[in-house]
Amino acid sequence: MRGHVPIDTSPDSARWRDTRLSPAERAEALVPLMTLEEKVAQLVGVWAGADASGEGVAPHQTDLVGSVDWDTVIGHGLGQLTRPYGTAPVDPAAGARSLAASQRQIVAASRFGIPAQVHEECLTGFAAWRASVYPAPLSWGASFDPELVEEMGGRIGRSMRAAGVHQGLAPVLDVTRDYRWGRTEETIGEDPYLVGTVGAAYVRGLEKAGIVATLKHFAGYSASRGGRNLAPVPMGRRELADVVLPPFEMALRLGGARSVMNSYCEIDGVPVAADETLLTGLLREEWGFTGTVVSDYFAVRFLERLHGVAGDGSHAAALALRAGIDVELPTADTYAAPLIEAVKAGKVDEALVDRALRRVLAQKAELGLLDADWRCLPGEAESLRLDDGPSQDLALRLARESVVVLRNTGAILPLSAGLRVAVVGPVADDPMAMLGCYTFPAHIGEHPEHGLGLEIPSLREELGRLVPDLTYERGCGITDEDTSGIAAAAAAAAASDVCVLAVGDRAGLFGRGTSGEGCDAADLRLPGVQPELVSAVLATGTPVVLVLLAGRPYALGPETEAAAAVVYGFFPGQRGGQAMAEVLTGAVAPSGRLPVSVPRDAGGLPATYLSPWLGHRSEVSSVDPTPAYPFGHGLSYTTFEWSDAAVSDPRDSVGSAPAWPVDGEVSVGITVRNAGPRPGTEVVQLYLHDPVAQTTRPVVRLIGYARVPLEPGRSARVTFDVPADVTSFVGLSGRRVVEPGDVELRFGRSSADMAASVPLRLVGAEREAGHDRRLGPATRVEHDPPEGRG
Repeated sequence: MRGHVPIDTSPDSARWRDTRLSPAERAEALVPLMTLEEKVAQLVGVWAGADASGEGVAPHQTDLVGSVDWDTVIGHGLGQLTRPYGTAPVDPAAGARSLAASQRQIVAASRFGIPAQVHEECLTGFAAWRASVYPAPLSWGASFDPELVEEMGGRIGRSMRAAGVHQGLAPVLDVTRDYRWGRTEETIGEDPYLVGTVGAAYVRGLEKAGIVATLKHFAGYSASRGGRNLAPVPMGRRELADVVLPPFEMALRLGGARSVMNSYCEIDGVPVAADETLLTGLLREEWGFTGTVVSDYFAVRFLERLHGVAGDGSHAAALALRAGIDVELPTADTYAAPLIEAVKAGKVDEALVDRALRRVLAQKAELGLLDADWRCLPGEAESLRLDDGPSQDLALRLARESVVVLRNTGAILPLSAGLRVAVVGPVADDPMAMLGCYTFPAHIGEHPEHGLGLEIPSLREELGRLVPDLTYERGCGITDEDTSGIAAAAAAAAASDVCVLAVGDRAGLFGRGTSGEGCDAADLRLPGVQPELVSAVLATGTPVVLVLLAGRPYALGPETEAAAAVVYGFFPGQRGGQAMAEVLTGAVAPSGRLPVSVPRDAGGLPATYLSPWLGHRSEVSSVDPTPAYPFGHGLSYTTFEWSDAAVSDPRDSVGSAPAWPVDGEVSVGITVRNAGPRPGTEVVQLYLHDPVAQTTRPVVRLIGYARVPLEPGRSARVTFDVPADVTSFVGLSGRRVVEPGDVELRFGRSSADMAASVPLRLVGAEREAGHDRRLGPATRVEHDPPEGRG
């Protein structure tokens, strides 16, 4: 076979097939048997199905993918297969058979017969044609429900395994820093604790299903200057450590993720793909990560083409390999001939190749890809269905929990029976308004001959099922400048009892949408002439329910204070139309809370709630960054009373404040009662306020939360067992410390609406908190006993 040297069949060489050995031991046994070409072949992916026409692909992609000679590229083996389902519409069962055929060819072509590891996108579900589309990550954050997100991750993972996929390129753990960034829709929110807990839950679901979760994008990507994609990141190391890195740390420790993808960005002049201190020093040596680091697509070549820190491909490969990137994706480029030549010329130490190879082979061993009895076609593949009833039901449950009611004056919601309702707006009857950019229909582009592959009912369709007397006018497009339909929309509103006005985004890639990768915004005004439509409809005097289906928070302007209600849905998935209609009509009680603040001013320096005093409104600036609706805000159709906030069993006190040892924990609790006539769910949020510290600190930051469903008249006691570790931050020394002094734990309905505050004093000597620190509180929700029980 191609002149290969026969495999050594001695007992020692067979060790890599021995399933009784650990994955690391099997990898160690195989590495010495491989030639340099065979080693490097395991460190790349191949994207044989990439569209070389230039249509529907990313900038630079057509320059870098090139043509692939399949027989040649698999001759020495292959590390990964890139997106076999996510390149073009293919029937899932047929796709599984095709993938199995490719794997058989890979196994037969090389000396060791090792199959490729297959990866796919899975941010809003398995990114395959006809696969269920779940709500976008901002909706995960809006749900404040890690358990449901974990359930979703598990179902997505099982569908991928059934299709022969091994690795998922999700979740995105970037903390939103500037809402103008197009990929805001892919983030879970603006708070690191919310992002970390929800993201870790998704990882647990994916990993329990046997899929390697890949944390994206490590790190700093979302903090680019001006919210521009791939722009430099002017971030200090404290912001990196205290805001950006914690979600990754949580997903590794609490979720068990086995892969990390580098960020495209540069931080303080150093591209992450070449940053050894981040990818090796922090990730591996300090945090103890043992999985694989894969490059974001083309990120290694970008060290030469976009960053200018490498002179050619071999130089770029050397920088990335030394920094700690093990696998180059999406296809063989610099980790191919350029790397091989550099090793042979003595410019790159082969030991760096071996280091990456051990990690890759150990992961393949974990996945069963080194086993002699590995099967190329999973047993479920022939009957593969990716959009079954349970998947849709789960997508609907999450969509329902993610709808956020921001405003409801005069109790216009839920809509009363018998009303004449006008539905207007460019996203009201658009199924694509439900989908984020990493869903298959939005990411892959239009294929009219295949259709969407899914039923995605629009808001108009679903509301029409619940409201008999309904009229519809589009009004305007999402981005076009045509205002000719606005008058008809206003007339429809004027002739109705209530108008549901639906505005927002269409997700796309690199300027082909208003939200999504490469679809950054210059300001936070609604796209196109939608503001004119909003003003015209509000001017009719008809009560207006303003519905947003969007991928980022938009500043709605002071005129929207005339709206009777404002409701937000963050790309709620294929069942999002139903979820939104059910919330508007009261069939479902709203329980979503904002994972991002909604700004008041479209052009006023987007800033999240995580700011020190001078980041908020002050007398020294004429710009007021106070949001229209703060992080954590959301209304229900009932009312909740909060009472009896206290420290549970305080042992000591310093003055009037209970003592909290710097190496201990404190239990604080509050009682929540549903005082209204309807069932509802309150989201109890716990914030830390640190008034005096050695570095500036956010005025408040989230450290715990709990969803509390309650029937009318019922109550529950919510208790948080809070370790002092959660108060830690990077101090003047550059190390993470727990600092003694006065603090407050505040129970909030949002980051700006505190129901109660518990003063405490951290006591003891300042201590360092490392990677083994506790990352959050234990939470207990104890409901009052039902009537008739003790």
